Amino acid sequence: MTDKLSAKLTKIIDEVEKLTVLELADLVKALEEKFNVSAAAPIAAAAPAVAAGAGPAPAEEAKSEYQVVLTSAGANKIGVIKALREIKQELGLKEAKDLAEAAPKEVGTFKKEEAETAKKKLEAAGAQVELK
Repeated sequence: MTDKLSAKLTKIIDEVEKLTVLELADLVKALEEKFNVSAAAPIAAAAPAVAAGAGPAPAEEAKSEYQVVLTSAGANKIGVIKALREIKQELGLKEAKDLAEAAPKEVGTFKKEEAETAKKKLEAAGAQVELK
């Protein structure tokens, strides 16, 4: 992939490779602020697609919010930490790591569609999750 990039972009990539995780996180935040963008995928945009595919059961209609509980981080803890940071964008790397290691632990309370999306992302990363 890098052979298709200009020399200028290759140099930038080489410099980014030398950064620590914390420096990289600061760089992402600075770029987000500078250009008024977000590097995280919006969860709300994916939620309507999930809801459109299945009709809610009558018993589930009464409950509008669900607790997402991480019961086990599984073997792929790094993937679970990334998924946690994607779901709860306010979590820093340390907070997401602590949450993954503290399982069973509540990730948060979300609307039904967001809770289902969060559960799918965490399970895809190898975690065990319950909705309450």
